[in-house]
Amino acid sequence: MFNKILIANRGEIAVRIARACRNMGIRSVAVYSKEDEKSLHLQIADQRVCIGEGPSRESYLNMDRIIMAAKNVGADAVHPGFGFLSENSEFVRRCQENGLTFIGPSPEVIDKMGNKSQARITMMEAGVPVVPGTKEPVYQAERGKELAEEIGYPVMIKASSGGGGKGMRVAESEDEFEFQFNMAQRESANAFGDDTMYIERFIQNPRHVEIQIMADTHGTVAALGERDCSVQRNHQKLIEESPSPAVSLETRKEMERYAVMAAKAVGYTNAGTIEYIVDRQGRFYFMEMNTRIQVEHGVTEMVTGVDLIMEQIRVAMGEPLSFSPEEVQIRGHAIECRINAEIPEKNFMPSPGLVEKIHLPAGCGVRVDTALYGGYRIPSEYDSMIAKVMVHAPSRQEALMKMRAALDEMVILGVETNLDFQYQLIKHPTFAEGEADTGFIEALMGGKSQAGRMEDPGVDRR
Repeated sequence: MFNKILIANRGEIAVRIARACRNMGIRSVAVYSKEDEKSLHLQIADQRVCIGEGPSRESYLNMDRIIMAAKNVGADAVHPGFGFLSENSEFVRRCQENGLTFIGPSPEVIDKMGNKSQARITMMEAGVPVVPGTKEPVYQAERGKELAEEIGYPVMIKASSGGGGKGMRVAESEDEFEFQFNMAQRESANAFGDDTMYIERFIQNPRHVEIQIMADTHGTVAALGERDCSVQRNHQKLIEESPSPAVSLETRKEMERYAVMAAKAVGYTNAGTIEYIVDRQGRFYFMEMNTRIQVEHGVTEMVTGVDLIMEQIRVAMGEPLSFSPEEVQIRGHAIECRINAEIPEKNFMPSPGLVEKIHLPAGCGVRVDTALYGGYRIPSEYDSMIAKVMVHAPSRQEALMKMRAALDEMVILGVETNLDFQYQLIKHPTFAEGEADTGFIEALMGGKSQAGRMEDPGVDRR
């Protein structure tokens, strides 16, 4: 049993982890930057430690300060949340060297699955279907162009260490390949310190569907259904739901089977996500694995009843899963909308500032994960996501109605948000009918949707 867990993160996920610790009778320690000295996660946790100035590299990405803080407070383990150091194998090794349990997979597995090109090779060898593409790493545009010709245009150029849409570019033809390759490689080097690239066939406007898995140290791997994350802007997810309206029961079982196969092939433990793209014919291909808890984990929790954060902690303590894979059942339908402090009308420009007033929706089957409160100042240093609104209902149609009501009730004053934009997405016929793919937002913003352009996002949500 852990006595104390240090949370190496901030915002709503830090709040979420602190609450899970409290539910398990485990003390929690919040680290924070000077920019976050009034953050909610400090008030929820049992202890707090300042680890540096506002910029992430001086605080939430500073391994030395985080590990020193953990040792100074006598923590047994470190929970990384998502983002920051959550998929950094060096940080995992540093934790282990200092007697700290990292709540996540081993550094060897992170290296194997966190590197996108290496993960592709691993999945090919394990028999998991992957998008046709390169097996070798690519460093030079000229070599990439030769391989792209063999694969067939259009192609997607991806950073091996990428994530969050960074280091990803589409080349429609040979003429534009070199420019797009160099841009993607530059983005990767700047964001991840790695210029290793790979290339795969670009599947136009697929569905993005992922399988949540949880694996313990006793050899049990469980799949907990799928999440549809197709509604994205610049590869950043905006809406997630489970189950996917694009996936049949038979396809789900196949996706789960391959996800479990993938996890067992690399000896995976703890929470992870196998991400697939699904083409218009219903064929699915492995895209990547996220070796951490996902932003949208709450959607799976609502349809399965499994607390994934508590399960992560139990697995890290060496306990078996609290359920068997056969016991997992998908009940009803859940939807999540990410609420960001940004201005959709101004190309989604970030909108940090003082939250003057906030009212959160509630009721049966409504959940809001957030670190906001009245009087809190949203910093400009970090990601613009400020809340996740989730609903659960017996059917998708009922979940849509409940989400509309929840978004309509939610009030955030003092900063601009995408609340109205999200309301219009939920109302849009294409999404309501379960037909939204990864090109949905782009089509809307360009007025190309067959279902019609979106209404003025500034209108009354009711």
